[in-house]
Amino acid sequence: MATVEVRFTPLPAHVRTARLVATAVARRSGVDESLLDEVRLAVGEACSRAVESHRLHCPAEPIRVALTDDGERFEIVVTDAAPADVTVTDALSSAAPATAGAAEGRMGSALVVDGVVQQLPAGVGLAVIVGLADDVRIVPSGRGTSIAMSWKRRTL
Repeated sequence: MATVEVRFTPLPAHVRTARLVATAVARRSGVDESLLDEVRLAVGEACSRAVESHRLHCPAEPIRVALTDDGERFEIVVTDAAPADVTVTDALSSAAPATAGAAEGRMGSALVVDGVVQQLPAGVGLAVIVGLADDVRIVPSGRGTSIAMSWKRRTL
C-alpha cells in the first residue's frame, strides 16, 4: 500500500497544486481516465473547504492530503486542523445517505458570478464531494475534520 502525503499552507493558490498532485497520483494508481475529473473536482472542494476553515481559525497550521492506493481502491484523505466544533455544525441532508453522521461547516462554498462573490448554503461543498466519489467518510474530531474519498481502480 503506497501513500503520498502533501502538506500545504492554507492559501487558495495551493488548492490547484493539490488537485494536480491528486490527479497525477490517481492516474498512476490506475484510476480510470474517465474518473480523473471527478477526483480533481472532489479534491478541490475538500481542500477549498479546509483552506477557508484554516484561514479563519488556524492560519499557521498546514492542511494535510494523503493519497493511498491499496490495490483495489484509490483513497484521498483531506485533513484540516480547525476545531471541529467550529467547522462542523450540521449533518448532511438525506440526499447523501452514505455519509450518515457527516457534517458541514457554517461557512458554505462561494460562487463568483459576474465578479460578485455569492455565498452558497453550508452543505453544498460536501454534497458535491459525495456526488463525485464512490465512497465518502467525514470524520470530525476535536482537532479538525478528515474527509476521506475513494474510487475503485480499473481492472488491469
